[in-house]
Amino acid sequence: MDLVRHSFHHQLLLFSLISLSYVSGTQFSLPRLGALRRTIRNKLDIESISSLSKDFKTFFYSQTLDHFNYKPESFTSFQQRYVINSKYWGGANTSSPILVYFGAEESLDYDLSGIGFLTDNAPRFKALLVYIEHRFYGKSIPCGSREAALRNASIRGYFTSAQAIADYAAIILHIKKTFFAKNSPVIVIGGSYGGMLAAWFRLKYPHVALGALASSAPILYFDELAPHVGYYAIVTKDFKETSESCYETIRKSWDEIDKVASKSNGLSILSMKFKTCEKLKRSFDLKDFLDSIYSEVAQYDHPPSYPLNMICRGIDGAPKGTDILGRIFAGVVAYMGNNSCYDMNEFNRPNDETYIGWRWQTCSEMVMPIGHENNDSMFPPSPFNLTKFIRKCKSLFGVRPRPHWVTTYYGGHDLKLILHRFASNIIFSNGLRDPYSSGGYRSKGIGEHIR
Repeated sequence: MDLVRHSFHHQLLLFSLISLSYVSGTQFSLPRLGALRRTIRNKLDIESISSLSKDFKTFFYSQTLDHFNYKPESFTSFQQRYVINSKYWGGANTSSPILVYFGAEESLDYDLSGIGFLTDNAPRFKALLVYIEHRFYGKSIPCGSREAALRNASIRGYFTSAQAIADYAAIILHIKKTFFAKNSPVIVIGGSYGGMLAAWFRLKYPHVALGALASSAPILYFDELAPHVGYYAIVTKDFKETSESCYETIRKSWDEIDKVASKSNGLSILSMKFKTCEKLKRSFDLKDFLDSIYSEVAQYDHPPSYPLNMICRGIDGAPKGTDILGRIFAGVVAYMGNNSCYDMNEFNRPNDETYIGWRWQTCSEMVMPIGHENNDSMFPPSPFNLTKFIRKCKSLFGVRPRPHWVTTYYGGHDLKLILHRFASNIIFSNGLRDPYSSGGYRSKGIGEHIR
């Protein structure tokens, strides 16, 4: 009976997520964060992860569920995963540093396989490398399973950034004690959401970390500090600078999709034209799919593949006489490969741990008001609507988002002054072609070092 009940509630949660996505109307999916591109994560299969160097040793720490209360249930513990690589460490007697990578909204496995920054720099600094998994992701799940934890409103309430960085502090102090590394300075490192955590950690725990590297950390994309349209303005700029004709084709394609969809058999035509795995029930699903592709390639446009160029080469290189939607599909194929069909839920899988976990985090405290603009944007108008966003979150989780909490707890307004008064040794690095740089801290260009 318990198994049946568990299965029912699991299906109910997935159904709610699917339903929420469906009834959201013209509200496009929010661009995901994460240090690694989704397609790179997909390629990092279990075999490649398990073949990691033996220098990476996995440990589990008995972590406190609630760091900020003294209720009986607060002292419940769960096993939190962390990984250590001591190959290059100079030892405690040399005061060699400890570089700590903060896991974010995904399993730590992907970071171990895909993040090379720490291992590239460890030999130079004779550093001890530590990777810590974020609570409620990967193998660091309170209360058994992720589904059970997210179903339980009481347990779900401990899924916050403040609890997460408190976890990191506890594990770092435990490691320093275990390795007799009292005098070894700690530098915390993170990318995207993990970069925000690294910066906030330095602000909240300056006695634990001497410095922080916050890479592509949109810490200003809260509480009206950054323009809502900033993210998509940069995506548009990236495409326009890459290829004016590619940009124009994408800009014109949305009306063309609506035009075809308005026909009596329009959805069938679009389904065949884009080889969707299931027949489209509405044209918005196709638009959201394309929107997510364009956002992803701009956000993760790095060598050697340069995926944004890849899409534009597909669009611009379509045979002469190909219509607008044919050229758009050629771009999809160029990026995603010549598949038998294309899943319109590729970027919104309700059974994906990042999708489920990040949905909760954005519905509670990580409210990032990202929307489309008019003007010269290559995207159709779709402004962020806080009222609708709150309604969606309440329907799914029964909670009202707190859009002002991040700036209340961590600061944000007058951030430069706050950093000069209360923080030091934080490196904010931003690639200016990265759409999330519109919400990143910078005052003198790429990478501002606050002393």
